[in-house]
Amino acid sequence: KRKEAAEGFGKGGRSEMAEKEKAEEAILAAYLPAELGDDELLRLVSEKVEELGVERSERNFGAVMKAVMIAVKGQATGERVAEAVKKALAS
Repeated sequence: KRKEAAEGFGKGGRSEMAEKEKAEEAILAAYLPAELGDDELLRLVSEKVEELGVERSERNFGAVMKAVMIAVKGQATGERVAEAVKKALAS
């Protein structure tokens, strides 16, 4: 969110606010867990599909999404997880 705000302020000509948002993002990043890589996230999604024993179908999206979000514990955004779950269930 901070990155999006900084970009918005920058486009709006408010460079002082953009710099403030970037500085706050850097401080917060030091306390957040490291992001999972794309391959690692896809592997985790596949593991959860297997653990749940569900077929690879979009109708199981909610169950898989819930299990993966619990497992990633802030190491990936919901948007990235949703993309990975859709990809895994489509294959």
